[in-house]
Amino acid sequence: MTKAREIAIRTRGAQGRAPWMTSEMIADLAYRLTMRDRQLLTLVWEHRVLTTTQLATLFFPSPERARQRLNRLHGLHALLRFRPWTPTGSKPWHWVLGPAGARVLAIEQGQDLSAFGYRQDAATAIAVSSRLSHQIGVNDFFVTLYAHAAGSSNAAALEQWWSEHRCAALWGDLARPDAFGRWTQTRADGSTSTLDFFLEHDTGTETLARVTAKLGGYADLAEATGTTTPVLFWLPSARRETNLRRLLGAPEIPVATAVHTAAASSAGPAGPVWQPAGDTGNRRSLSDLARLWRTVPRQDDASGSEAASL
Repeated sequence: MTKAREIAIRTRGAQGRAPWMTSEMIADLAYRLTMRDRQLLTLVWEHRVLTTTQLATLFFPSPERARQRLNRLHGLHALLRFRPWTPTGSKPWHWVLGPAGARVLAIEQGQDLSAFGYRQDAATAIAVSSRLSHQIGVNDFFVTLYAHAAGSSNAAALEQWWSEHRCAALWGDLARPDAFGRWTQTRADGSTSTLDFFLEHDTGTETLARVTAKLGGYADLAEATGTTTPVLFWLPSARRETNLRRLLGAPEIPVATAVHTAAASSAGPAGPVWQPAGDTGNRRSLSDLARLWRTVPRQDDASGSEAASL
């Protein structure tokens, strides 16, 4: 089976063949889209693929409301969907930007579809990509942060969430993080701590020597821009974390490590699960890391950050 055929099978869902995109259809969709719909479509485009569960957490009061609206957007060709194969049970629907949704977003940005950068075959290729689980893992990290902030009594906020693609456009000649985030939290005394960070979501497929070699690029980026941003390694097992920390030594830039399963704690990756490199004390939360490192927020987002904000 060809890759194009496999993509077509996985993304056809209940929609069948997408109709020709007429101006009347696009105008009708633009009329029907709410502000929440536009934010949802923009975020899906920014981060390539999001699951029903992730989108429900980010945008809807209940899973049922999420399913209803996502199915409606699917019927309007604003979104496409697929389910990855699994040997037992079934995985949730995975959503990518559809052709009608892309046209509306492009028009609202004053661009044609080519300048906007959308191609349906490229958008749906994630369905058969070996990086699908990695991308979903990165997105899960930030969705969990968002959910914690939304339910927090400490005025926490995920202020920025930039995709790998956005990061590569800004800094790719020096460093290519899986994502960039900005986390803020107001403490009981009224003071606010802010942590900018680069995320390295590790799945165990690369050698640890290659993982640690990435820090050279981050150090070069800090020197080139005059802004030092910590790197957070999110690792799949305690054993891999231990081995990585042994190789890290005393890096040139702030680094901390944690294990995916640590997200079982109530605060998830926002909580006290992070161990700074070279530190053997208690684990720290994101706000603790902000106070420890007291780094300066980045100011070099030349492309703007509105689309990546929640």
